[in-house]
Amino acid sequence: MRSTRHAALVAGLTTTLLAVPALATNYTLWIHGKNGGGTQAGNYNDFSNWGPSTASAGVNKKAVNWNGTQRISVENYRIRDALDCFCTGGNWCYVAVHSAGDLQMGYALSLHGGSTRSIKNATPNSSGVCGDAGGTQVGWNIKWVDVASGAAGGSELADHGDWAVKDPIVSDLVTTTARGMYNHNTTRSVWFYNFAASKGTAYSGILPGQDDEAVAYHSTGGVSGSSGSSLCNPGDWFCGGTLNTGTSACSSGQAKWSYHSVSFRDDGEDYSHSGNGNWEGIPGVVRKDVASRAY
Repeated sequence: MRSTRHAALVAGLTTTLLAVPALATNYTLWIHGKNGGGTQAGNYNDFSNWGPSTASAGVNKKAVNWNGTQRISVENYRIRDALDCFCTGGNWCYVAVHSAGDLQMGYALSLHGGSTRSIKNATPNSSGVCGDAGGTQVGWNIKWVDVASGAAGGSELADHGDWAVKDPIVSDLVTTTARGMYNHNTTRSVWFYNFAASKGTAYSGILPGQDDEAVAYHSTGGVSGSSGSSLCNPGDWFCGGTLNTGTSACSSGQAKWSYHSVSFRDDGEDYSHSGNGNWEGIPGVVRKDVASRAY
């Protein structure tokens, strides 16, 4: 009788243990922008675009690499592969993007964030694709997105052909093209926290208002509209308006896209667009924010 009861207890305990779902895991995804195409697509450990992988950059950090010379629509599957891998089932993601990585993330959420996704096992193969864990869900589990000098609004450098290279991605960065590529207000209720840099140079005079050498405040601040505008820091009288922090409209009355908020405005003109492969510039500011909030 005792052995029978013991066997029943063991069987019941085993059944209970098998019924317990896998523990949820949080990940931090880093999506780079336009580059020379040198990052290893599908290798989530290749942080060469950002800086030393030993730097604190959020819990379980993953580098989402894509060919930064190519058009957004052509390479966006790389971003969706990563989101499927690490942001489905019981797993959740923090996301950090830089420059055209903002376009990649916005494109994925707006055009694919309402689609049915297969739940994955967070174990990628050499191509960056994870195996099925069973089941499906709509969209991805994303806590928030930090944006370092986002190019979702395009750049006048692309408008005027001022980039030396003529890679396909440049066509997507034309201001009217970037702003018309998808509905920037459709983020699936995911907040985009914008970090706007303003350490421009003389040759970036073609960029309206405050800029970071590559992108102007109208884009890095998540400001709505069909084309760019001249926006600056407070007290600059030679601009069309001030880029206000938070979700507030600019002083000129232009609203930000839905679920976009300016977390950092570079009033001291201290930060440039690029991180130079060493977590510098505005990517470094975002890294510190992510390291403190993504856990």
